[in-house]
Amino acid sequence: MKLSLHPEFLLQSKNRRYLLAISGGRDSVALLNVLLDAGYRNLILCHLNHGLRGAESGQDASFVRRLAKKHDLACEIDRVDVAARMEQTGESMELAARNARHAFFVQCAGKHRCPRFLLAHHADDQVETILFNLLRGSSGLKGMRYENTHQMGGRKLELVRPLLLVSRSEINCYLTTHRIHYREDPSNAEAIATRNRLRNEAIPLLNEIMGREIRPALLRAAAISEAQETALRESITDLRLEDPQGRLFLPKLIKISPVLQKIVLHDYLKAGGVSGISHDLLDRCASLLQGSQASKINLPQDRFLRRKEKRLFID
Repeated sequence: MKLSLHPEFLLQSKNRRYLLAISGGRDSVALLNVLLDAGYRNLILCHLNHGLRGAESGQDASFVRRLAKKHDLACEIDRVDVAARMEQTGESMELAARNARHAFFVQCAGKHRCPRFLLAHHADDQVETILFNLLRGSSGLKGMRYENTHQMGGRKLELVRPLLLVSRSEINCYLTTHRIHYREDPSNAEAIATRNRLRNEAIPLLNEIMGREIRPALLRAAAISEAQETALRESITDLRLEDPQGRLFLPKLIKISPVLQKIVLHDYLKAGGVSGISHDLLDRCASLLQGSQASKINLPQDRFLRRKEKRLFID
């Protein structure tokens, strides 16, 4: 049995260098083996020990080292105390772990002069993401893209998901068929995180209620929504709303619909490296377009969206 890599990924040269985020679990180990079988050898394995599972976390790191040695690949391994970070910052476990991973990604990208990270997200992860975003009310029917760019630590990183069209059951079958060993993380089965509960409780219940798998319907709905959003963004690009200095030009911006204004503001903040973009933040930013007496809006990380001389820009 073989797993299919994303068609867009297959268009890239097999000699291209990639940083592979690997936990030692089933998904990232499956991705590694699929890449090697397909002839991708210019890989650097990147593993971050979160220190959340005691000795087992250390064993995960050792497992990744052995994989790198077995396949003659470069390897980057680091450790971070996520629990201590949670105490210091007040972040949730999920947020603290994600921010720690992002910092590690930036470190690896700088050391190896490579901005491209391969992530092992698959179709079932996509369903969980779509449902999570929908229930949170922040992004509508929106999932992960095969490839997107993020500003992390002042560096632009490309996140690529070659297995995004592959299901969890296909991955399990692949690993069993080829007798591939991986590290099992028992916390994935525990009801300790929102995504775990969606995976282990909510989605099976929805399948039972509907009398069929909900995954195809959610993936199809998200694909339709993404196509519509792409069309909107293409129409926005044609409007040329930024001046040569990269600032938003207010006289043009106020002439488009409020829906398009929010999309423009969202993309402008994201391109500027602003994190934690919520509906509330976008509403406050949009107030600068409506003649608000305020001339600036507070952004995360002690930054501002400022209105001056018929321009909007991040300060």
